[in-house]
Amino acid sequence: MYAAITGWGKCLPPAILSNDDLATFLDTSDEWITSRTGMKERRISHVDVSELGYVAAARALAAAGKQPEDVELIVFGSTTFDELCPNGASNIQRLLGAENAACMDLNTACTSGMYSLTVATSMIKSGVVKSAIIIGAEVISKVMDWSNRDVAVLFGDGAAALYLEASTTAEGVLAESLGCFGEARDILSLQGWGMKYADKKRILGDVQWAFVGQEIFKKAVNGMTKASQQTLEKSDLQPEDIDLVVPHQANLRIIDTLTKKLKMPNDKVFINIERYGNMSAATALVALVEAVEEGYVKPGNLLLMPAFGGGLTLSAHLVKWGERTQPVAQSAVELPENTKTGLEMVNALR
Repeated sequence: MYAAITGWGKCLPPAILSNDDLATFLDTSDEWITSRTGMKERRISHVDVSELGYVAAARALAAAGKQPEDVELIVFGSTTFDELCPNGASNIQRLLGAENAACMDLNTACTSGMYSLTVATSMIKSGVVKSAIIIGAEVISKVMDWSNRDVAVLFGDGAAALYLEASTTAEGVLAESLGCFGEARDILSLQGWGMKYADKKRILGDVQWAFVGQEIFKKAVNGMTKASQQTLEKSDLQPEDIDLVVPHQANLRIIDTLTKKLKMPNDKVFINIERYGNMSAATALVALVEAVEEGYVKPGNLLLMPAFGGGLTLSAHLVKWGERTQPVAQSAVELPENTKTGLEMVNALR
């Protein structure tokens, strides 16, 4: 049994925060950010993360030609859930009207979307469920330290979702490798957020980001390279057998170094980092959805999807795409209207 990917959808909030916008309150410039990260702009959400996830999920469901009652499982990957209890997946179930679906949240930071793909795929393969929606979504802007240039230029908001269903055809996730550099977890952390910092009057205080950039760079490259090589070995494949690499988009320099280590040519690597920055749990899934939408993914293609996140979690998935690259239908679901610019919203958060 396999878990075929038959539906896909994304939701990017309309408000854009450009590098020039960031330069109005940070000591930076478009040239400085672009040369170091490859990023030109990112999105800022005017709604909560579960609403972004809902719109992406509705679009994935329509693309698969399915109804809400067909969904048996929702796995919601994020770091910025609306609340800890009840879980975010249950709100997406409510918004979709998918009353037959079991619901769970998953947090492995930037790899959350890809780990969610593993969980749902495994449950389909084992026969626990026959269908699932997996979501990666973030509203990082709400917990960003907008005075810290090292992190403020890197992250954005967004969501993407996939619909999976049981199939006897060898497609979907064929192999994966997951891991974690737990001993180095403190080099990327949000201090002040969580029960460790709680007292009788507050749960979420002033969040301070710990971000040791050079060490994160090394760990990210080494972790994604290691996971990718292990996944290829499990599949008895060589890098040249891969049709397209769709990596987590954390930094263009990381992607360039990773693909050189894997000996993958640039024309086999999908990159959209300049449009969205790092959307954490949403990043790799948004890249996959856009690779399909823009015609980079062909029927039967083998895709390699390495990712890395806080924790420090790592993964690499080998995905075989099915025969269909066009959606069955389009969803009419849209975000509520937003009248503010990205800069106006960020200035209100600072």
